[in-house]
Amino acid sequence: MIITGKAIPRRMVLRGLGASLALPLLDGMVPAFASTRGAAPIKRLGVVYVPNGMMMPDWTPEVAGKDFAYTRILKALEPYRDQIQLLSGMHGVEGAGPHARASTRFLTGVPSKPDDGSDLFAGVSMDQIAGRTLGAETQLATLELALDGRDFAGSCDDGFSCAYTNTISWANETTPLPMENNPRVVFERLFGDTGSTDPAVRKARLAKDASLLDSVAERAGDLSRELGQRDQAKLSQYLDAVRDIERRIQMAEAQSDRELPVVEQPAGVPDTVGEHAALMFDLMALAYETDLTRVATFMMGREITGRTYAEIGVADAHHPISHHQRDPVKLEKLTKINEYHVQLFSAFVDRLKNTEDGDGTLFDNSMIIYGAGMADSNAHGSEDLPILLAGGGAGTGGRHVRYDKGTPLANLHLSLLDRLGVPLDKLGHSTGRLPLDPLLA
Repeated sequence: MIITGKAIPRRMVLRGLGASLALPLLDGMVPAFASTRGAAPIKRLGVVYVPNGMMMPDWTPEVAGKDFAYTRILKALEPYRDQIQLLSGMHGVEGAGPHARASTRFLTGVPSKPDDGSDLFAGVSMDQIAGRTLGAETQLATLELALDGRDFAGSCDDGFSCAYTNTISWANETTPLPMENNPRVVFERLFGDTGSTDPAVRKARLAKDASLLDSVAERAGDLSRELGQRDQAKLSQYLDAVRDIERRIQMAEAQSDRELPVVEQPAGVPDTVGEHAALMFDLMALAYETDLTRVATFMMGREITGRTYAEIGVADAHHPISHHQRDPVKLEKLTKINEYHVQLFSAFVDRLKNTEDGDGTLFDNSMIIYGAGMADSNAHGSEDLPILLAGGGAGTGGRHVRYDKGTPLANLHLSLLDRLGVPLDKLGHSTGRLPLDPLLA
């Protein structure tokens, strides 16, 4: 670490035409003659939700403890097993139920009720509880991302409002939060000029098809000349990552303009699930890296999604496949979808693992929940949910923990909130905290 006589402000941004580019943590942001060695790292919370249950025999390891073998679905995460915990035994409040309850109870611990949208009822979600405290230090309290659009209204599932299936984040008992699936909107939310109230400024830059980085290039160059070698390299890598994301968004927008408006997707959304997910995961990683937010949720699909996965050879809609009725062909297709989701998540883990953050990496300082609100999708089962924790912030990894049957998932949330410094007496139908050993030793 290079200690200089002059510290760069931690909240410094590079301002340009219609843009304000937040910076990652640089060594030069450490106060003069001070060191981050031994200092408490910034803690981050992430939630990645997958819809329509799981092919549980291909998810759950046969052995508990440290000597378990990674299953087919989880195989892509094996290189990171030292910071992965698999948790079995969690359940989602009540027994079998509709899809709408699966997504609603995932972070609230409260099962939704049948409703047309005029009298919604759920509970505040744990990500929003965390955001109320951690958001005091960031530009955005929370960030909500998705792959599917929220252009669904009315009833989406057996008398349940689409509001229940469109999100996993709830501000309070009656207010679901929208999940954003357009990368351009997320990009502008993160890097738009928050110092200007005039939308014409941002539109002028976009109309010229100018890069955000072009608008701050001179200031970035001035800053780089003030930095040490290590910070120069870190800044260069960060700017390259931002430029790559912006380029991919522009390509998606150009492709959307060339196509007939047959598919209901906004400009800026890539054609394939893989490209779209990679873009959203990269935006999530940038939001962490720049400390624009410390809490993010990502729905890789809404419950009852009819999305297809032609890129992996599954042309059938996801939801009908999940009701497989033990058909071997459908079981194989469902496993391939589940496996693909984990592969996309694994690339995000790798990105965090290779991004410096203080004396460690973003992955070292994050706790990320990955899982589904249903287990056996064919039976709409909510017992023994597929749940894993990733990241060094979640405690000791490298193990498969089996909890007593019927342990509320909300108990896990209480334990994680404790680690974030946001203690809570109760969440939804929680009955207490998970044991600190071995989970959070």
